[in-house]
Amino acid sequence: MLSRMRAKVVKTAAMGALLVSTAMPVWAETLAEALTSAYMNSGLLEQNRATLRAADEDVAQAFAALRPVLSWQSDIQRTFGTSGGIVTDRSSAAFGQFRIGGSVSNSASFSLLAELVLYRGGRNKLGIDAAKEAVLATRAGLLAIEQQVLFDAASAFMEMRRATETVALRQNNVRVIRQEVRAARDRFDVGEVTRTDVALAEARLAAAQSALAAAEGSLVLAQEEYLATVGHKPGALQSPRSLPKLPASVDAAKAQAVRQHPQMISAQHAVTAAEIGVLIAKGATKPTVSLSGGLNTQEDFDSKSFSRGGSVTLRATGPIYSGGALNSAIRKSRAQRDEERGRLHVVQAEVIQNVGNAYVQLGVARASRASFESQVRAATVAFRGVREEAALGARTTLDVLDAEQELLDARASLISAQVDEAIAAYAVLGALGLLTADALHLNVPKFDPAEYYNLVRKSPASLSKQGRELDRVLKALGKD
Repeated sequence: MLSRMRAKVVKTAAMGALLVSTAMPVWAETLAEALTSAYMNSGLLEQNRATLRAADEDVAQAFAALRPVLSWQSDIQRTFGTSGGIVTDRSSAAFGQFRIGGSVSNSASFSLLAELVLYRGGRNKLGIDAAKEAVLATRAGLLAIEQQVLFDAASAFMEMRRATETVALRQNNVRVIRQEVRAARDRFDVGEVTRTDVALAEARLAAAQSALAAAEGSLVLAQEEYLATVGHKPGALQSPRSLPKLPASVDAAKAQAVRQHPQMISAQHAVTAAEIGVLIAKGATKPTVSLSGGLNTQEDFDSKSFSRGGSVTLRATGPIYSGGALNSAIRKSRAQRDEERGRLHVVQAEVIQNVGNAYVQLGVARASRASFESQVRAATVAFRGVREEAALGARTTLDVLDAEQELLDARASLISAQVDEAIAAYAVLGALGLLTADALHLNVPKFDPAEYYNLVRKSPASLSKQGRELDRVLKALGKD
């Protein structure tokens, strides 16, 4: 009877250790769907798209500096006053008398003014070029933000898998050990084992319950992170069937990253903008030539008198002495240029290092996953052997529990290694500059960074055809 009880307990433990439910629900969210949701719901992306639109407007404002400035001025004036004194005109009948008189006059004037800067040492054209470089740098920065958003979403997805499967393993472990505790107590009641065996099983149950509580806490944290990153609460998740394809050569990957990583592109455009800034600072030492004109009319309401006229002025101005401010500005712009050049070297070194680090982490994760797969196979064989020996009375219940625990730990380690490998693979994509919605072929509306730029770059008037098209786009964006 006791042998049959022991065999039943061991069989139950085996089923608990080896059979963890893997049935998939009717629908489970894929990693691609999670990335799509994160992309569509990212406030960070929306924020940086607004930053890009602001940079586009800098080009429009720089372009507007090449155009004439038209303005108008209108005045309506009423003057009045009172005066008094002794009449000194001897021919007047009031000679010698003190008289008080008042006066009132009403007039209006209107002026139309125009001014066009013909030459500013090349600063107007250079300002457009600098603004364009800033736009290109901001576009690259937006891609870097997009990569971060998608990497965070991929990490949150995989961490949910780690937490969910770990909880399932821990729950199953607690169920199995509870059965072992009941069996140990039954065997103690009939005198087959000592109180020590029961205490050992109870201690193992307490440890399993503690591990389950920790796993459940990690699951709640993973759910919160998923909600914040992806934009909705996690449901059933479908594990990725394959990892992204990556360059096999680390050296080739580093060269590719230097060519196309958004941070490199942004830093390169920042250097070009800083070099243009030096030319702009030098242009401030050159003369400015402007053409201005005006038309004005003035009417006196108290009489029929009026005046009309106009003027055209060609003006040239230039600095003679500025207290050293212009020279200081040139030196400052050169220092800023050197700063951006230095930052470009730093960014390049970081990009190369990040690629190397990402490949190392991926290699470690792959080796760990392969090792834990071997450990799971070996632990499975060992567990089955201990189970059979326990059924024959050659092993104790504690031996079965130990073997089951080793198998459980191996499986938990394998899950973590698989998750680490997936995260490391997407980290490599990010290091290469390929973790974007376009490169991943996500089903999201295509964002064209040049669309808004093309509408505003020439600073269209609000009543023009292009201005009306711009208003339509702003209304579609909800920014009107």
